[in-house]
Amino acid sequence: MGRVVSLAVSRKKGTPKTPVDQVVLVPDHGIEGDAHAGPWHRQVSLLRVEALAAAQQRGILADFGDFAENLAVSGLDEKGLAVGTLLDVGPTARLCVTQVGKKCHARCAVYHRAGDCIMPKEGVFARVLSGGTVKVGDVVRIVARGQGPPGGGNAAAV
Repeated sequence: MGRVVSLAVSRKKGTPKTPVDQVVLVPDHGIEGDAHAGPWHRQVSLLRVEALAAAQQRGILADFGDFAENLAVSGLDEKGLAVGTLLDVGPTARLCVTQVGKKCHARCAVYHRAGDCIMPKEGVFARVLSGGTVKVGDVVRIVARGQGPPGGGNAAAV
């Protein structure tokens, strides 16, 4: 079991996100008002707080939202976030992990602001299956563990 430590949104892709106290998750869309919402497999991005802390210890100057993550969560084992994993977030929302890591095509504003980006290896992306309001402090539960993509790796499977 984990916990939501930070929530963040942005109006434009490729930019750091602004921390907020709560978000509304919309099924098959993402976070209401966020640039990454829409009918695709990366509707919501998650980053483990432990990965952010490790980046900070390596000298990367970043805080919540700087890597363009929507949810910063603590207490979830990275192996528990494989493709296909189902997560209950807050009282009613459910996410399905669709991708772990991503290809960084260009050094966006996130890279330039933080001096590096950990999302290509540490970022977790998900689709919204069930919606609802999520607040900082809400519980995150792994409902079913995914197996990851066929043959290993970090490709999108859903």
